[in-house]
Amino acid sequence: MDTLELLLHPVRLRIVHAMSGGHTRTTSDLCAGLPDVPKTTVYRHVGLLAEAGVLEVADEQRVHGAVERHYRLRRERTVIDADAAASMSLDDHRSGFAAAMAALHAEFNAYLDRDGADPTADSVGYRQGTVWLSPEELAEMVDVLRDVVVSRSRNKPAPGRSPHLLSVILFPADQAGPDPQADHRP
Repeated sequence: MDTLELLLHPVRLRIVHAMSGGHTRTTSDLCAGLPDVPKTTVYRHVGLLAEAGVLEVADEQRVHGAVERHYRLRRERTVIDADAAASMSLDDHRSGFAAAMAALHAEFNAYLDRDGADPTADSVGYRQGTVWLSPEELAEMVDVLRDVVVSRSRNKPAPGRSPHLLSVILFPADQAGPDPQADHRP
């Protein structure tokens, strides 16, 4: 299974999210963290991620006669680089976007189902808007956003920090309404 096919799946994306931050987790831990996903499905996808080298065994312990594995995420194996993204067909992009949205929807529902979920206090946001940009302005904005996100993604778990899922979606919108550059005098 290639990296694109491996990572562009909603359950595997959620497992990758759950494993971020340098944590080690057992498959049982992941099942507890993904209660809406059948246990057999979590076990199957953990197996696929481990087989592909996205998860590595950090420790093994015998528990009641069975071997319990503690997995760690290999972040470098979760990157879809520019060359891989450029090689994606339109259908690959369609499938990848659908997988990302399904994972995001499931994660958001899991958040809302938690005891004490408070979107206002937790600074939850899901705003959408249109920005008008020249190619140069778009490139500059993408660079600024990338710098901000990359700088924060290097944060390690620490007291006072909690994980937040950030999803950035950017694509050209259909130009709606009249051309703002057109002269509309009667």
